[in-house]
Amino acid sequence: MGRFLYVPRPMRRQDFHYELPEELIAQQPADRRDGSRLMVVPHTGQPSVGPFNQIADAFRGDEILVLNDTRVVPARIGGQKETGGRIEFFFLESLDNGRVKAMLRGKRLKPGGHLVLPDARGVILEHDGVFEIQLEGVTDVWAWLQNVGQIPLPPYIRRDPNPADRERYQTVFAEKPGAVAAPTAGLHLTEDILTTLRGKGVQVCTVTLHVGLGTFMPMRVDRVADHQMHWERYEVPIATQDALASERPVVAVGTTVVRALESYARPPQADRTDIFIYPGFEFAQVDGLITNFHLPESTLLMMVSAFAGPTRIMDAYRAAVDAKMCFFSYGHAILLRREHGRWT
Repeated sequence: MGRFLYVPRPMRRQDFHYELPEELIAQQPADRRDGSRLMVVPHTGQPSVGPFNQIADAFRGDEILVLNDTRVVPARIGGQKETGGRIEFFFLESLDNGRVKAMLRGKRLKPGGHLVLPDARGVILEHDGVFEIQLEGVTDVWAWLQNVGQIPLPPYIRRDPNPADRERYQTVFAEKPGAVAAPTAGLHLTEDILTTLRGKGVQVCTVTLHVGLGTFMPMRVDRVADHQMHWERYEVPIATQDALASERPVVAVGTTVVRALESYARPPQADRTDIFIYPGFEFAQVDGLITNFHLPESTLLMMVSAFAGPTRIMDAYRAAVDAKMCFFSYGHAILLRREHGRWT
């Protein structure tokens, strides 16, 4: 008698869909940084929801807490083509000699085209999905962006940036400019919370991953394994490398920290990563994760599903909707522990 071989079907983007009422998409930050809510998801049983400012209660004191110290740059700039058509310039990465990578929105943009930007001009050098642009009249890209750019709030925040966003869409530990989106899990943390954690024995370390296309670009293929992540720059300082060697439980603040640490754990070690983490991935470094709630069908939702298990994550997201928690960049947070990790 013949035997049937069961071959599981490939994961599809739609496997990571959930229904989210639009009113749960946070349009403003909480009144205080630590004033949001926190969902704690256990390995078994139901999630619990409480105030974020009590997060230190979840720590024993032997953990390493890793933060992303990237700083968001005012990446969005209005301008026009030399012929007069309006464009929107969205900075992505600084190269050298005044060259940058950027996304451009406008009609008939092609290599050789000239751009008129605030306090600068630009020439499009090449276009391979992302534009490479030679800036003229700019000696310090970071200072230029700071003077003429707007904070790049994500499109699901349906309002223009206001002066308060320059501070609230930035973590209190942001130092190194280069990100075009905030590592949003860190937005909840305050100096008081970090002081409490250190006093409890938690070792606080940093990595730098400049959030770019690899983090926020949507998936455009149906079959998950067919997706190709964009490169992002990262750095794991020597002090953090030494802490990781201690084998203490590692708790990442945000998916960008997970990307940096899991990339660092896989030779050859470099300063750029295109790692794609989805269910089936074997984690080598991270045991706990503090993160926000992510968009349906996004690579970030796939990452947290790999970390905590797809069923556990989708059940938690449904519970968060029922609890009317707020979602995405200015929304509430979730605390996850990896099954079989060192943080129990």
